[in-house]
Amino acid sequence: MNKSKHYLVASDFDQTLSHNDSGSELSELLGASNFEQKVAGLARSHLVQQGGELAYLIRHDPEFRGVRREHLIEAGKRVRLKDGLRPFVDLLARGVNGHTFSFYVVSAAPREVVVSALEGIVAPEFIFGTELDYDPVTGEVRSIGRVRAGYGKVAVIDELESRLGIEPHHAIYVGDGSSDIHVMLHVNNGDGFTIAVSENHQLARIAKSTVLSDNASSVLVPMLDQVLGMRPAEIRAQLESTGLALGEWQRARTDRVQIRELSLLAAAV
Repeated sequence: MNKSKHYLVASDFDQTLSHNDSGSELSELLGASNFEQKVAGLARSHLVQQGGELAYLIRHDPEFRGVRREHLIEAGKRVRLKDGLRPFVDLLARGVNGHTFSFYVVSAAPREVVVSALEGIVAPEFIFGTELDYDPVTGEVRSIGRVRAGYGKVAVIDELESRLGIEPHHAIYVGDGSSDIHVMLHVNNGDGFTIAVSENHQLARIAKSTVLSDNASSVLVPMLDQVLGMRPAEIRAQLESTGLALGEWQRARTDRVQIRELSLLAAAV
């Protein structure tokens, strides 16, 4: 492997690769009430690190006590993934013009949720999530091993760079919310590349690029454009080679990208 052309690509999960929040799905599954209000209250109190609210609720909120592994797996199955996720993962696995990529998901959500949601798309060994410990008798969550939020994500990036032998300037991170601020600052400090996929004002000021799209593959556009320096025609060709079509692209610091699957376009003709 040519390390000078090898990149680490790490992505958040909730509302980055998915449309909805795994905590909301778990809350609905359990019949728990006011999930968003509880998360907002914890954020205002600064009682827990941003992104770690669900883990806190699982251990301390009466409506979330009794959560078992099977609840988390079922919640993952209910999460609605963004379109274009499989082509995105496939293109990274294939590589682009001699450039290779190692793709990992780093999420504050319980690991069981993310593994379940991405089954058949991203292998479990490429997923980092909040680690929970279960009671061997009741099966209920009895403790939190490690929360992958805030500086927890920074630790994962450092670990992966060391394990893979990747220099910090070859790290690419994709995220959507406040829990990604620390890791984006860290990646930027190493001269890596950061992409925000929401209009979160704090994140937009930090990320080197912002992409607004309902398609997970949209982040390929600034990666191929700004990291690999490819021309628009080359970017279109790469996307088409994996079954995607680049529609509207408003090229700016915030890229508004429309991507569709070629098979769906052909069917509409």
